[in-house]
Amino acid sequence: MWSTLLRFNYHRFAPLAALLLWASLGSATARAHDIPTDMATAANRFLKSLSPEEREPVAIDFDTQRRKGWHFFPSSMMEQYGGRRGLEVKKMSSEQRALAHGLLNTALSHRGYLQAMTVIALESILYDLEQENPMRDPGMYHVAIYGEPSTDKTWAWSFEGHHLSVNVTLVDGQRFCVTPSFFGSNPAIVPSGPFKGLDTLAKEQGLGRKLVRSLDSQQRKLAVIAEQAPPDVITKAEVRVPADQFQPPQGIPFENLNQKQQAMLLELVDHFVQKYREPIVRQIRERTPISDGKGMFFAWAGGFEPGEGHYYRVQTPTFLFEYDNTQNNANHIHAVWRQFEGDFGEDLLGHHYRTSPHHAKE
Repeated sequence: MWSTLLRFNYHRFAPLAALLLWASLGSATARAHDIPTDMATAANRFLKSLSPEEREPVAIDFDTQRRKGWHFFPSSMMEQYGGRRGLEVKKMSSEQRALAHGLLNTALSHRGYLQAMTVIALESILYDLEQENPMRDPGMYHVAIYGEPSTDKTWAWSFEGHHLSVNVTLVDGQRFCVTPSFFGSNPAIVPSGPFKGLDTLAKEQGLGRKLVRSLDSQQRKLAVIAEQAPPDVITKAEVRVPADQFQPPQGIPFENLNQKQQAMLLELVDHFVQKYREPIVRQIRERTPISDGKGMFFAWAGGFEPGEGHYYRVQTPTFLFEYDNTQNNANHIHAVWRQFEGDFGEDLLGHHYRTSPHHAKE
């Protein structure tokens, strides 16, 4: 299928060409170095490739509120939000695009990078399905860098466009936060054309449905919180998700699932988390458990059959995973990973400001 995809106009499918390029280079080389160094190096190379005019929308002060102004809407709809952060990919030279994808590749796993590139490719597929709708453009993804990329300074970066928002924060250049992390797909399953059947978020959809169908009648009474799914993920593109917004937790507790169901739930969470490179995920897990089952709840709303609008969420004491598929006849997925009170590294920054000798003197 991918060879067929690349026979189409290269510029429309440049993200997929970049995917194959980076895969051929092999991430074994990247793994030979530590990720904070790789990330800072990639960000600085990208910055150095920019002219002063190009650098202006990319290099943003870390402490500005604009760093947190994320969204998953198409870029053409972002004017009401003050525009999207960063420089558009289609305004970059081919060399700059390669360097931008190099930065993205420092954070994402093979699975995550493939999925991100497929999300971007869906823009071209939508362009055709919607009779050349100009708002569907795989070049309308933006890259921004906040602060000075370094292995010992606090900084951040984002890669964002329609249905994709990757936000990476490094506190003291070493400690990672990767939320909010948004991956969506429209169409969820391509209905026609050369790419008919392409299913970008297959596991996120399939595992959730498989789990809820496996529940017995008593378990479903706990898990199903509404007969009709909400029209979107509840947290939308909020900058901050307060923990009390989802208290008390709804749904079925982890301990009320049997062993096979527990394994399915943990696997489902992993498909949200393992979009990122294993050392990043391991660091986050060591700091705050993600999927040990403690305090974990699974909640479902809507129908159980394909074509029926449905929603689910998994929450732990620290994290929230939301999925919604209701739009376009339940063929349009939004899936997001959030951290209560901690998106954009807020929990890490709070600890940093409390304990750093420099800030303690202020």
